[in-house]
Amino acid sequence: MTDPRPIGVFDSGVGGLTVLREILRRSPAESTIYLGDNARTPYGVRSDDEVRTFSRQALDALADRDVKTIVVACNTSTAVALPEIRRRYDIPILGVIRPGAVAATLATRTRRVGVIATPATVRSHAYFAAIKDENPAVEVYEHATPALVPLVESGSLAGPEVEAIVAESLAPLLGSRDEAGDFIFPLPPSSTIDTLLLGCTHYPLLLGAIRSVVGDAMAIVDSATATASALVELLTINGLEAPVEGADDHPARAGHHQLTTGDAAAFRRTAGRLFADGVADVEAIELGVPA
Repeated sequence: MTDPRPIGVFDSGVGGLTVLREILRRSPAESTIYLGDNARTPYGVRSDDEVRTFSRQALDALADRDVKTIVVACNTSTAVALPEIRRRYDIPILGVIRPGAVAATLATRTRRVGVIATPATVRSHAYFAAIKDENPAVEVYEHATPALVPLVESGSLAGPEVEAIVAESLAPLLGSRDEAGDFIFPLPPSSTIDTLLLGCTHYPLLLGAIRSVVGDAMAIVDSATATASALVELLTINGLEAPVEGADDHPARAGHHQLTTGDAAAFRRTAGRLFADGVADVEAIELGVPA
């Protein structure tokens, strides 16, 4: 059994494009519709009620386009709205927190994981709970980094100023540096993390700056690859895989469409940094009054 309908992917902005990129890499035969609510990003500093309302509006727009499944590629929406979203729709809904938590649990060697995320995601303690479900012995240190999403949405991904903001954002979790450049940890040495989980899909776009701050010894985990792998399993279990290219019931190639509530040209520029062939098919839509 196969299903040629597209996969819906939703994020508060451009961050979920990191998940989309991995989905296309793992499942090239699948068609996709991506929706970024750029006009109302960031979600992470909003109230839970706003996040739930905005998420419903976005997923309604994808469901109206007859997608076969939806990937909520927004950590804040996953943390705050996923249970309600799953009750609302009759199609499989996949979040990004559980796959990311599993990957971080497997990556840590000292069983000490730091999580950086939006204030709303940290407030929910969703990553803490998910990591503890996988391995109760892992120590989890959560830290909100609200300054990072605006960097990504503005297209500021590298350079000394970006690295300075990243360093300042991570300092309470990693510690400050001494004159020799070594970290002075605010936590006891026994609590020093060896794995940093990027708990927002915007953050992988700042990977170069983050790596320059934390150094090469730190394992950095993002949920994009893990989520794409979980999606493959979900499609297989539910018999929703796209037909093989060239089959009689699937003569056309996979198609990809991008929707944004913000500026389509700005969205296209940022997306062009992730996809070698660029992103041409971008449509501006309205979901509600921007706040």
